[in-house]
Amino acid sequence: MVKTSLGLDENVEAALSYVLGFLTGIIFYLLEKESKFVRFHAMQSIVVFLSIAVLQKVLMFIPFFGWLVSWLLGLLGFALWIVLIIKAYQGEMFRVPVAGDFAERYM
Repeated sequence: MVKTSLGLDENVEAALSYVLGFLTGIIFYLLEKESKFVRFHAMQSIVVFLSIAVLQKVLMFIPFFGWLVSWLLGLLGFALWIVLIIKAYQGEMFRVPVAGDFAERYM
């Protein structure tokens, strides 16, 4: 892998952009100016995990069914979080269906 403007390998920096969800996505999206690979993963992190967080907050207002769906969304988010970190570390441009297209457009 190639070194980025921050001095890390691209795959390490891309994986780190998922570690704290959309927070590290924002950090790496703002700091990394050169690597399109890192910027893609950072933007995808922002879109995926911010969307999940907002959906969970909205669903918490719906008794029982909303709580169940919110809990299942949390499980899905956790599994997706692990997959995205692994794929980014392996150097893959793994795209989450809708978020990946959005991230590619704005990287």
